[in-house]
Amino acid sequence: MKKFKIGLQLYSVRREMERDMDSALADVKKIGYDYVEFAGYFGKTAQQVRALLDKHGLTCVSVHQSPDLFLREGQKAVDYVKTLGAEYAAIPWYPADKLKGSPEWDKTVENFTKVAKLLKKNGIQLMYHNHDSEFKKVDGKYLLDWIFDTIPADLIQPQVDTCWAHYAGCDPVKYLLKYSGRIKVVHLKDFACTKLGGGPVYALIDENGKEGKKPTQKDTGFEYRPLGRGIQDIPAILKASEKAGAEIQIVEQDESPDRPPMEAAKISREYLKSLGQ
Repeated sequence: MKKFKIGLQLYSVRREMERDMDSALADVKKIGYDYVEFAGYFGKTAQQVRALLDKHGLTCVSVHQSPDLFLREGQKAVDYVKTLGAEYAAIPWYPADKLKGSPEWDKTVENFTKVAKLLKKNGIQLMYHNHDSEFKKVDGKYLLDWIFDTIPADLIQPQVDTCWAHYAGCDPVKYLLKYSGRIKVVHLKDFACTKLGGGPVYALIDENGKEGKKPTQKDTGFEYRPLGRGIQDIPAILKASEKAGAEIQIVEQDESPDRPPMEAAKISREYLKSLGQ
């Protein structure tokens, strides 16, 4: 199997990042990650963040950023991402009531296309990162597929979150292969669950990396786990990622209920090393 670039979605250690970004990034490097993906910058300038990345020998490959910020601030927002050195910018979440089947759909396509063209002009590829809600169907097709079938492949790529695909009842292996040739960055996330498709079990974040209120979720038994300790078939996901043409695997664990988040991130990294990554 090919060797992927292995990164950590820094939302996994967001409290450490907010408390002391310098120390947090040092620990991320120490536990074995060479690449990172941002979701919020905690009030720091792009130059400050880039200096810390360089200090600790880390490469920012991608960021999670609301398209609304790019629409509002234009080149200023893009320059922030360029300063970090990111090649990719992912839409981390978008309201389902603005996707296919809603009166807002045409405007959504217009906005995504506008953002994608602005980013592309600056050498950055737009991606869309799914949750479970995009696996609802409209006219026989997933909301997620409507995005990728409507907007050209050179403007938007899937960033498949393999946890939320699985939780929604969609085989992440098959979904990765469906978009072979269009996928470069994959989200690896493991979990335990007694009832798939039970609705949102996560808190959404705003453009500043702040959490919203977490929905209550009963009877699912859902729990985030380090890689290799849940129900995901990680080796199969890695093989499918290779076939699909992916280059980067981003580890994410939204919550760590039974150990410090950095320790959980280390367990995931060690597991990937055991698979030759």
